[in-house]
Amino acid sequence: FQVKSENKKTIWNTEEVPEGSEFDDTWDPREKPEYEISFKQHVGTEDVFFGMTGKDPSTACCEDIVIKIKLPETKYSDITLDLQDKVLDLRTPKKKLLLHLPYPVNSKEGRARFLSEEEILEVTLRVSRKFDLINFS
Repeated sequence: FQVKSENKKTIWNTEEVPEGSEFDDTWDPREKPEYEISFKQHVGTEDVFFGMTGKDPSTACCEDIVIKIKLPETKYSDITLDLQDKVLDLRTPKKKLLLHLPYPVNSKEGRARFLSEEEILEVTLRVSRKFDLINFS
């Protein structure tokens, strides 16, 4: 058994601790809201009819993650939203959601809007990917 860190008293490296675990509070009594994750990609006729760009309907080719969170009986001013590259942390007086995202995102370019009639918070996040043959734009 070898400890990888320089300090021999540590029992794990900081790389082993998942991002966002500092927000996780198992003793918090607030309930988890219902949410839905969907993926969005920008396609043109060259993608749909001709398949020229190599995009497919999988999430590997999607540019955005859209998260819809149901927040009944919540006002816009009561919502606290914290976005990091791999974690979404949402808090209201009655609800709490700590969501580890399926892909790393650009947290600086995210958009959120509250649809008051439906009582839904819609968060759109740009997936940050390395350039490859499929994701070159």
